[in-house]
Amino acid sequence: MTVAELSDLRKSLLEGNLEYKVVKNTLAKIATEGTPVSVAKNSFKGPVGIAISYDDPVLIVRKILEYSKRNAKLKIAAGVIEGNLCTSDDLKSVAEIPPRQVLLSMLACGLQAPFNKLAYALNATLSKFIYVMEALKNKKSQ
Repeated sequence: MTVAELSDLRKSLLEGNLEYKVVKNTLAKIATEGTPVSVAKNSFKGPVGIAISYDDPVLIVRKILEYSKRNAKLKIAAGVIEGNLCTSDDLKSVAEIPPRQVLLSMLACGLQAPFNKLAYALNATLSKFIYVMEALKNKKSQ
């Protein structure tokens, strides 16, 4: 990849607290020793660029895959997510996961739904009771 293409990639990654570094293979192997990233040692062959996310692993995968679609020179060999080695097919599956905020809102809605149904059921029972009492009152007053 040219310097301009790498700069473009880095600019696209800056907005999400993400980084992209081109490293020497020997330095990458030494740096990963004793870390969860050491599972990717065998992937450090040829020119190697490392994309790093400090917050959301799905976001970095999505951004890198988007860029690789625009620029065929960028090839994805492997990735490491939370200590697990992922192939490029695994990374494509990860990229389809909704963003963290969407997943959290889906979880919140899922947890809230039973309580909403319970409140509705209790309210319906109470409303029916009040209607019956009102009908009895009207019947006695006539």
